Amino acid sequence: MIRPDDLAHCENAIRHGSLSFHAASRLLPSSVRDPALALYAFCRLADDEVDEGTQQAGAVLRLQDRLDLAYAGRPRNAPEDRAFAAIIDAFEMPRALPDALLEGLAWDAAEYRYDTLSGVRAYSARVASAVGAMMCVLMRVRDPDALARACDLGVAMQLTNIARDVGEDARMGRIYLPLDWLAEAGIDPLNFTRDPLPDAALRGMVKRLLAEADRLYLRSESGINALPVKARTGIWAARLIYAGIGRQVRQNGYDSITMRARTSVSQKLGWVGQSALRTAFSVITPRSPIIYARPLDEVAFLVDAASRSKPSQSRSLAVLDVLAELRNREAGVGNTGHRA
Repeated sequence: MIRPDDLAHCENAIRHGSLSFHAASRLLPSSVRDPALALYAFCRLADDEVDEGTQQAGAVLRLQDRLDLAYAGRPRNAPEDRAFAAIIDAFEMPRALPDALLEGLAWDAAEYRYDTLSGVRAYSARVASAVGAMMCVLMRVRDPDALARACDLGVAMQLTNIARDVGEDARMGRIYLPLDWLAEAGIDPLNFTRDPLPDAALRGMVKRLLAEADRLYLRSESGINALPVKARTGIWAARLIYAGIGRQVRQNGYDSITMRARTSVSQKLGWVGQSALRTAFSVITPRSPIIYARPLDEVAFLVDAASRSKPSQSRSLAVLDVLAELRNREAGVGNTGHRA
């Protein structure tokens, strides 16, 4: 069980750090909301430490140690760690899922860029779909088809984030757009990070990224309707709120360089209302055949890990490899590179 004071700390962290998730979480039943707040607080802490710290590689390696302690049943004496250790025990959380998130954060710390859209989806699988798969575990959902659609939703959300933050990321030296798209447009990555411009080519890339996100949002809907009924409204709300960010990017003319898409409180309330209606209709709507679509290649490992009745707690070779790369980076050995 999560300690009440730890849960209160986690909820406060989410209230100030992720308004969209906090709003959606209020629509979840307490049996899901409480562990979800603990999960998101730990993930948010992990993301902030890597994203905002000056020693990103060291932050990832410290997170590795914290995960090791949590899975050993000896969490660090911090509210997020104790709460996360509690949900590991209560829900038999597969180690591969938080490890995938750790790997994605390690890719950020190693300054990976992605040659193709598949590479961007692989990154999105780790930093977003892994969280979606963990949410399914908290709902006691282990069905592979439902998990695949949850992973679709995670990738769609992350692609929306990338589309919204193109300019902000570029000014920080980061590029998440596929490098082959930049090459096709004749845009040099170095010049782009020095002076990103919202020209027609760049706007076209943002449009393409949002089109892929929309395709995955649609695929995800059948999975939402396969979740426990009481949990559907909250997940529908998250899906509609994030898709709304994409629509705002469109209204800005796909300019993510000089403008940042924002949604209002009234818009969020409208999407919450729509989510309640979607849930009501889902009870009487036949199951869509889309739920049986094959998972994206990039998320298949998450579906496999989360659907196992007795999940492995061992760390994957891929995660060990990227952590070793970060240790070498800390020691001043080796180079960073692209990840296709």
